[in-house]
Amino acid sequence: MIRAFLRDRIPLDRNGAMMAGGVSFAHVFGTVLVFLLGIQVVTGIALAAFYSPSATDAWASVAYIQDQASLGWLVRGLHYHGGSALVIVAGIHLLQTAIAGAYKQPREIVWWLGVVLLVLLIAWSITGYWLRWDQAGYWASQVEIGIAAGTPVVGGAIRAVAIGGNEPGNLTLTRAYAMHVVALPVLVTLLTVFHIWLARRHGTTPMRVARNAVPRWPQQTLRDVIAMAIVFAVLLAVVIVTGGADLAAPADPTQAYDARPLWPVRWLFELRVLAGSAEQLVAMAAPAVVGGFLVALPLLDHGMERRPRKRKLWLGALAGLFAMIGALTVASFTRDANDPELAKRQATSEVLATRARKLAVENGVPVTGALDVFKTARFWTARTLFASRCANCHDADSKERKGPVIAPGHGDRAWLLAFLKAPSADQFWGRTKFAKAEAAMKPVELSATDLADLVEMLYAESGAEDLDIKKRDRGLNLFESACTDCHARDEGSPGAAGPSLAGLGSRSYYLSVISNPKSALHMGPANSEMPRFDRELTVVERDALAEYLVWLRTASTQDLIGLGPL
Repeated sequence: MIRAFLRDRIPLDRNGAMMAGGVSFAHVFGTVLVFLLGIQVVTGIALAAFYSPSATDAWASVAYIQDQASLGWLVRGLHYHGGSALVIVAGIHLLQTAIAGAYKQPREIVWWLGVVLLVLLIAWSITGYWLRWDQAGYWASQVEIGIAAGTPVVGGAIRAVAIGGNEPGNLTLTRAYAMHVVALPVLVTLLTVFHIWLARRHGTTPMRVARNAVPRWPQQTLRDVIAMAIVFAVLLAVVIVTGGADLAAPADPTQAYDARPLWPVRWLFELRVLAGSAEQLVAMAAPAVVGGFLVALPLLDHGMERRPRKRKLWLGALAGLFAMIGALTVASFTRDANDPELAKRQATSEVLATRARKLAVENGVPVTGALDVFKTARFWTARTLFASRCANCHDADSKERKGPVIAPGHGDRAWLLAFLKAPSADQFWGRTKFAKAEAAMKPVELSATDLADLVEMLYAESGAEDLDIKKRDRGLNLFESACTDCHARDEGSPGAAGPSLAGLGSRSYYLSVISNPKSALHMGPANSEMPRFDRELTVVERDALAEYLVWLRTASTQDLIGLGPL
């Protein structure tokens, strides 16, 4: 019985070179699918030459392809959008086959192979999406593995095999890579060859009233070529308009992200959202119902009638199934489009992605991993240290500020002038106990000209080169006559009642202050509330902070913003 079933459905003695019912553009989809598969193979090989399948290097290699490799954005875009095109055309081909009744005896196996190939193409796209190992790909893998884990009986095994551990990581990526570039291509190729061979053996199913069979060459072949050209033109246009394919910031398991699966399974995501507490049941039942119906369709509609108007029940059920999937997909995207809070989070994520890619181009990606690309930003170490160790006492917006404000312009001429006029003002020593001390510095009462000269002398201690030498010299004379009772400016010499001003505002000066502000060279143990950091921070870290403070002297608020977020 099985032998007879297979003999009728796997004919070995028929010729599919003739087109029953004549030539038609309705018969181009299979050829277009083979053409798109060819594009995937060619572009996939090109991408594999640059790609590194490890959690440490994956994002960096994709970013290099997208932003630095010659025409890398084009190749990646063709591969990425070509995967979507494959799924779309395969879905259309499935519908066209159903309308023609080409799933009926003896073509059931051809239909089943088509259904399996559609599922494999979706899986192929999904595994490729994970390989980017950015925030979008990483968190999409979480959602998609969760959906697959809901499959009856085998769900747990699918999850264990896909993840390779407790959480997605290096094994998840390498297994996805093995599936994407080896297992799925081989499987899809073998099944496609068998599918085409079997379909040709059975011959073309006419889309209209049967006519005399005509040769495939040249009229049908010409239609195939036209269809391929149109599809490639549309694909190329999409790639050019979108600039290739998007790439989010490097995958970061510690940072929340609005995970969304790839669009072919977006309908399942929306169904799970709508299901609420029945999410697990829906995740198990929905794929089983859809897949079960497609597999059972040739067995349910088993009569010999192929005319669509005579098969309204089954075609209506199939149309309803596809309409439901389409409606759920649109609803999911619409829900996101109408969520203003999501839009804000996505905008923030986009800024982070742009920053990561910019840093990767400018500074490269550290061998320690893609997430460390943010650490290559200018003054990243110093700003991180400042935020954690200094901002609480020195940031203007801190409610617990205890010391002078340190911000862009700190130590420049305007800052020095304002300080001399009111050293105990809120932005200077006003919040410290030193402001109330008996030895607190009093406002300097000099003419505007003398104050400007004194400021120039103090500014010169920083090593700045944009000096007015004459003003500095006059300021030095003023200092010697009016300030040496409290302050020294000889290196290594402490002041009498105030700190030494030797090298004021220079890198070495800041390094010394950060290391031990309670030193006699600076505020002294009685006047300083600032902790010493030479025991908590390395000399490299303290020097990085000193360099950052020197930079702040000539920086503006916009310059600081331009460094980007931490």
